[in-house]
Amino acid sequence: MLARRIIPCLDVKDGRVVKGTNFEGLRDMADPVEMAHFYNTSGADELVFYDITASVEGRNLFTDILRRVASEIFIPLTVGGGIRTLDDFDRVLKCGADKVSVNSGAIADPSIIGAAAKKYGDQCVVLSMDVKRVDGQFRLFAKGGREDTGIDAMDWAVKGVAAGAGEIVLNSIDTDGVKNGFDLEMLDELASRVSVPIIASGGAGNMEHFAELFTHPSVDAGLAASIFHSKQVDIKELKRFLRGKGVEMRV
Repeated sequence: MLARRIIPCLDVKDGRVVKGTNFEGLRDMADPVEMAHFYNTSGADELVFYDITASVEGRNLFTDILRRVASEIFIPLTVGGGIRTLDDFDRVLKCGADKVSVNSGAIADPSIIGAAAKKYGDQCVVLSMDVKRVDGQFRLFAKGGREDTGIDAMDWAVKGVAAGAGEIVLNSIDTDGVKNGFDLEMLDELASRVSVPIIASGGAGNMEHFAELFTHPSVDAGLAASIFHSKQVDIKELKRFLRGKGVEMRV
């Protein structure tokens, strides 16, 4: 088994890092460039940068801030928000991204997944999914969790991987910001359907939640925001804790 990854996430709105609960009630947290620098030195394995209102506002991602963030780090950077075309892929990769995350743009035009995988390689294409339980179904949401697409999220994941997505970020809207643990039921269902690396997002509240997450061998990484931003959990301490539990970690 490869080493598991710990990934902080910068949700950026109007040039600032924000955080909410169940995708609502956003509050200001910090400057994204300062935070990127902090995570580069704090033991994070990768960093995710989401321009969380680009899709709903129908605009391109803030590339000036992205360039400054990329210049501060020497760990892999995944970038998403307002990615609708191959030109968008090209733009963020030239700004310093290593991987590009597609969500609403792929829902609007699923062909972007295959086209990007063909041009840049599967390893560059990350399918990000915002998922919530609706009428007993895992339902796919678009536009920052605001819009129920009516699509079965697990079927969508299968199609995305078949098209060329090399990794999936599963954002559980039900557990986002609640800090009661990752959505293990949703993650297990996804893992039973796809074979690419899965990044779990939504629900981390303490170190034990990561230990519980990594008892599920199909999950490759844990992504979190507020517990790292607030320094409630230190990433280096978390990795030492997980290694003590027998979880393979890069320390």
